[in-house]
Amino acid sequence: MKLKQMLTHKLVTVAMDDTLATVKSIFDKHKFHHVLVVEKGLLVGVISDRDLLRSISPNVNTVAAKARDQATLSRRAHQIMTRELITLHEDAHLKEAVEVFDNHKISCIPILDDNDKPTGILSWRDIIRALSGYFKAREQAD
Repeated sequence: MKLKQMLTHKLVTVAMDDTLATVKSIFDKHKFHHVLVVEKGLLVGVISDRDLLRSISPNVNTVAAKARDQATLSRRAHQIMTRELITLHEDAHLKEAVEVFDNHKISCIPILDDNDKPTGILSWRDIIRALSGYFKAREQAD
């Protein structure tokens, strides 16, 4: 099975200079776990929801928040993004993605097209969902 058949195509990106407030609002609104950072259409980084949580004060938007807590939302995406990316092409096969997840401590794989532009994100959840569908189809065929 090729990755383009199973990856999450709902792609939301941010720019390197977008604030963490912008990133937080995307995570809050869309319930994503990862957002891609792009510059001139090319992938330059990834920010996970865990990266964001580690980078902002736990007091943000609470009654205990002080100015310095709220100021953590003014930091920029490029300050917390992962720059050393492991990507796959959309025509790669499921086996390659499983090997990447098995060999690296990552929670998503950005998927690129022929022009090295991001077309989606593949998570281990996407793989589980695809396998579940495969097994259900096999059970119905039996």
